[in-house]
Amino acid sequence: MTDETHVDSDTLRVVAVTYSPGASLEDFLASLPTSTRRPVDVVLADNGSTDGAPEAAARAHADVRLLPTGGNLGYGPAVNAGLADVRRGWALVSNPDVVLEAGAVDELLAVAARWPRAATVGPAIRTQDGELYPSARDLPQLSTGAGHAVFGWAWPANPWTARYRREREAPRERTAGWLSGSCFLIDVEAFHMVGGFDPGYFMYFEDVDLAERLGRAGYLHVYAPSAVVVHEGGHATRRQPHRMQRVHHTSALRYLSSRYPRRRHRPLRGALRAGLGARMLLSYVSGRVAAGARFQRTVNEQEPSS
Repeated sequence: MTDETHVDSDTLRVVAVTYSPGASLEDFLASLPTSTRRPVDVVLADNGSTDGAPEAAARAHADVRLLPTGGNLGYGPAVNAGLADVRRGWALVSNPDVVLEAGAVDELLAVAARWPRAATVGPAIRTQDGELYPSARDLPQLSTGAGHAVFGWAWPANPWTARYRREREAPRERTAGWLSGSCFLIDVEAFHMVGGFDPGYFMYFEDVDLAERLGRAGYLHVYAPSAVVVHEGGHATRRQPHRMQRVHHTSALRYLSSRYPRRRHRPLRGALRAGLGARMLLSYVSGRVAAGARFQRTVNEQEPSS
């Protein structure tokens, strides 16, 4: 690593939102040095952890600092706090249960340089079971959203889910409607220009909403499968499954209703409320409904499974 990499202007802000992340946080931090040649400034935007892991990480790593948010504010508001003091350049926003493969962040930066209008650049996200998470999707529309919600859990390869998640396409560098907020590179200036994450979303759909607003401002979202991360996932869902299902469906309702705000759309908003409410209740009693549509690609597959 040359002396130039320690120039302050080259330092990459990394924001990880923590809520009792356990041992996964140390795995995330250990993967950072091999993912980029740039120096990093890691901010742990902590939403009230009680396991001591964020405090221990801040003590153990000189480039890691703890930022208590004052309570369990949710994902988006915590990221907003973690990016509040930077206004330019790129930042990495990530869940703390992600492990970055060697060179992943530098590859994201290289892809960003090829797309001048990119506001977000997202990696291929693999699960621990070797599945490829569909992290680069179209913005949800009524038709695809309804078909995905109704049929996805029982018929994962249905055409509405396939159209929304674009899993029938071979992984390639391309634009998307939105990228998963579990790990992406973001243009900080663009992020602040549109007001950052909407604090009205506690979890889920905050990344969809942000992408939609950035898209309206003329920015692009670029999927970069040449950069790879592994995401454990499911921490909050396992700890509070019913609450997370409620939050997920409430956020979906907030996002979809906001697309149809006029008076004449009131019956449609009522139908969305009823439909999502019924699905939420089903998710409480059915693990299959709660899990949703299983992923259609594994790491080594070139074509989606049937």
